[in-house]
Amino acid sequence: MAAPADTTRRSDAARKARRSERAPSGGWRTIAAKELADHLGSVRFVVLLLVIGVAAVVPMYFISSDISGSAPALAGQPALFLALFVVGSKTVGGVTTVAFAALLVPLVGIAFGFDGINSERSQGTLSRLLAQPVHRDDVVNGKFVAGIAVIALMLGALVAVTAGLGIIRLGIIPSPEELARVVAWLLSTILYASFWLAFALLLSVVIRGAASAALVGFGTWLGLILFGAFLLPLAANAMFPPNTTGTANDYFASTTAQQVFLRISPATLYQDIVTALLNPATKSVLGVGNLGQYVSSQEQLPSLLSLDQSILVVWPQIVALVAMTTAMFAGAYVLFLRQEVRA
Repeated sequence: MAAPADTTRRSDAARKARRSERAPSGGWRTIAAKELADHLGSVRFVVLLLVIGVAAVVPMYFISSDISGSAPALAGQPALFLALFVVGSKTVGGVTTVAFAALLVPLVGIAFGFDGINSERSQGTLSRLLAQPVHRDDVVNGKFVAGIAVIALMLGALVAVTAGLGIIRLGIIPSPEELARVVAWLLSTILYASFWLAFALLLSVVIRGAASAALVGFGTWLGLILFGAFLLPLAANAMFPPNTTGTANDYFASTTAQQVFLRISPATLYQDIVTALLNPATKSVLGVGNLGQYVSSQEQLPSLLSLDQSILVVWPQIVALVAMTTAMFAGAYVLFLRQEVRA
């Protein structure tokens, strides 16, 4: 009877020893905290914060002046506070705050992710990092979480400053519905930035040089943002030509196929989400940069869409953007786990 008891005690002691040798499960938190501190103290963070801040505050300043100058005509208009974000002043060429966000947010995501892994590899610190009691996937998870945290901090601060300055200049208090829409737009913007962060992290795993990864990342950003708006509609029209000689169903099917094809671009998905969240009217006039047209669109309906209805309108786009982000991060995760790391 004594032998089985001794065997049991030895096996229990061996299991405890193996458990004590395992890497801590919270290693990604340590890496995320270290990466977040590095981001906040970097010149990159300060420069991007200034660029995004100027791009967000300047359109708001001029459109708030236009709204103040037209106060008697705009009194009692619904969702007027949202005009600070979706309407542009003619003084700055009609460019809106959300248009600047759609243009520059990918830049932020790429900037905080293109050198996440390859810089550690080129500096020779990746092997020493993996020699610590952390899992290999903690490195990818920690860097991704730190990137999302610094982006959320940056965008949250800028949205709060923009909204606060708008309240001071306009002298109006936004309703809870309007504040909820601004918060929903902020969350969708963070999701959009997370896609580009995951894409940049994937590039940092696949491409060994940080400079090459940055060129590919910024080139993709320019291609989708600047050229995608012209090339994707042409490709959609060529692949799914409108059937004007057939029935109405054929024409509708061709148009629907073109719209679905255009949604392969995350920029298009994000624009659809912004349109639904920040313009509660069913007829969207985002991007025209005309205060009168924005207000007239609010007057065309006896009631505006509620926030939950607006979210339901673009729920497929939100799911698609989440799926794209997950796919990019999963690719970076799997490829990094399969890579060989040498000292």
